Amino acid sequence: KQWYQRRVHGGLQEKGVEHLSTYLKTYKIGDIVDIKGCGAFQKGMPHKAYHGKTGRVFNVSKRACGVVVNKRVRGNILPKRIYVRIEHIKHSQCRKDFLDRVHANEVKKTEAKSTGTIGAACKRFPLAPKEAHLVSTADNEPQVLGPIPFEFMA
Repeated sequence: KQWYQRRVHGGLQEKGVEHLSTYLKTYKIGDIVDIKGCGAFQKGMPHKAYHGKTGRVFNVSKRACGVVVNKRVRGNILPKRIYVRIEHIKHSQCRKDFLDRVHANEVKKTEAKSTGTIGAACKRFPLAPKEAHLVSTADNEPQVLGPIPFEFMA
């Protein structure tokens, strides 16, 4: 029972009526959404296999959204089309970093155009390896690491 409660409620339960902001969110076809079953509402609840999955909206109706979710069945990954009420889905934040980076790059490009410089630095680079340096042993004696002999204490 505890396993199921943790899976459905996700830790601390928030009792009471669902906030209106849940119902006022707009979902459009192509939006990426996270599926999280809300235990306070049993209608339109997704199967436990889809809990925690991310999918793309393919249909929007009055109270529910159709979501395409990838499900692993034995060795295959199948795109499944499920209908979930809006209490059980929320907009995904998975593309937020990417979209922020795109916006920042557009700002850099417009600034470069206005100043007249050619090519803005939009590319991401991995961190370079650390610089080579010498470690002095003047006030830093090397420590020998080794196993401690076992002592039987009776």
